[in-house]
Amino acid sequence: MSTVRPSDNFIHWKNLMKRIWTIIGVGDVRASFKWYQSLLGRPETSPAHEYFGQVLDSDGTVLLCLHEWGAHDHPSLTSPDRATPGNGLLLFFRVDDFNLALQRARVLASRLEEEPHVNPNTETMEFSLRDPDGYYVTINALSAA
Repeated sequence: MSTVRPSDNFIHWKNLMKRIWTIIGVGDVRASFKWYQSLLGRPETSPAHEYFGQVLDSDGTVLLCLHEWGAHDHPSLTSPDRATPGNGLLLFFRVDDFNLALQRARVLASRLEEEPHVNPNTETMEFSLRDPDGYYVTINALSAA
């Protein structure tokens, strides 16, 4: 009996890509879709469905999925009344247009949760705000200024 070790298949593993699709429950997919596209500087498009949309980067990478509360039988997306939206979740985006993102955020939100400051862990600038459903969103510069 032979044993397969990870190193035996490394050549195949190193070319595999894994991505996480973060899906959040929202009250109005179309409005949240527009809000996130604006915040992240993405061109305005429409979500694929009334109940679900994917905010995409310019290369097609999924940045965030928006799912209407209660649209399906997903246990964690049944209703915001079952748990506070964002409890245990921090939406943390690293962007290459930090100053423009900050300008867009000031238009979208009446106030920032955290004003721009240097994150001691990433050593880059960041700020935080709440989205229309109450999720805590942090925008972090991809590189130091």
